[in-house]
Amino acid sequence: MKRKSAYVAGALVVCLAFIGVTFAQRPEPNIDPTRHPNLAEAQHHIQEAFEKIGEAQRANKDQLGGHAEKAKTLLEQASRELVEAAEYANHHH
Repeated sequence: MKRKSAYVAGALVVCLAFIGVTFAQRPEPNIDPTRHPNLAEAQHHIQEAFEKIGEAQRANKDQLGGHAEKAKTLLEQASRELVEAAEYANHHH
């Protein structure tokens, strides 16, 4: 029974990793730097961090316990939040 649970847990981890790779895509720069230079620069730093994490994953053959992939997902979320901040500023100024 314990062995079956371990196999199921392992399969779940592998599936979640593939889902993370599928959905965690490089954040695209889409904030106008002439209107929001600080937000655009922050988004640029997010892109650089995303790329560095990818390099770390390749260097470690993706043996980072899923944490690097989660960090990439969170960076994508942060990039979307910056876009929303810029859009909010555009509509409220």
